[in-house]
Amino acid sequence: VQLVESGGGLAQTGGSLRLSCAASGFTFDDYTIGWFRQAPGQEREGVACMRRGDGVTYSPDSMKGRFSISSDSEKNMVYLQMNDLKPEDTAVYYCGADMNLIPDNFWRICELGDFGDWGQGTQVTVSS
Repeated sequence: VQLVESGGGLAQTGGSLRLSCAASGFTFDDYTIGWFRQAPGQEREGVACMRRGDGVTYSPDSMKGRFSISSDSEKNMVYLQMNDLKPEDTAVYYCGADMNLIPDNFWRICELGDFGDWGQGTQVTVSS
């Protein structure tokens, strides 16, 4: 499993960014994929997920409304659209993938960002 994130950078409060993740080394539709973030000294936070097989999406309540996940299975790409950014969104954002053997429980992966594999991350910094 290889996941390579891109698209991070500096944004102003209220601005938008779109992160991309290039996935390879696995059958895209057989994995639950998604995003999580981690700020210095903070716990990992799940941001958004897409369930294996049917593409159903899920986000923790704290992430709903401003973050949305999408994918292009033909290109093996996953995207995270981030709108109305706030300084507290500053973190390293990681793309994750998990075999998720119990698809009905994929929301647990999303809540905790508890993926089996993840990329190197991309830094997002939001200035006030």
